[in-house]
Amino acid sequence: MSRTQSLNFKKLVENHFTGLYRFAYCLANDEQTACDLTQHTFFLYANKGALLREGAKIKPWLYATLYSEFLRQRTAPHPEAPGGLPATAPPPVPEFIAALDGPSAAAAFAHLDEPVRAPLALFYLHNLTYPEIAEALDTPVEAVFARVADGKIQLKKILADHADQS
Repeated sequence: MSRTQSLNFKKLVENHFTGLYRFAYCLANDEQTACDLTQHTFFLYANKGALLREGAKIKPWLYATLYSEFLRQRTAPHPEAPGGLPATAPPPVPEFIAALDGPSAAAAFAHLDEPVRAPLALFYLHNLTYPEIAEALDTPVEAVFARVADGKIQLKKILADHADQS
């Protein structure tokens, strides 16, 4: 790797490490696995990133690669569609939402069904658009819309249930 490439790679890591780590943590709910996934994603970029021709494609590629690695490491199959939730959920208690901290939010994400966890994390935590999420997860945009909507319902229910227990 040349000095210029090395500086560009360092800048890329500085710009995207935190977001990728948070995404990995939302998926795995484990610090070590999140670190491993993030590091492996940058390793893959260091080896294959030169193949990307457009700079705008780097961010979705990083998230797609991390997500693919997460799925590859999973041994148990996961269902494609969440089920069993009502069409609407009670709204969360506003005081609880105002007092919500990082660990509580991470715990709430950990209780989401796996098919909605990644799209919702990319939507809320990384501000990706629906088409960017679709590209990152290699999923049709329509499926992203549905999963984000289902995820919002689940998240509201989880937060409301947690508020009721507090």
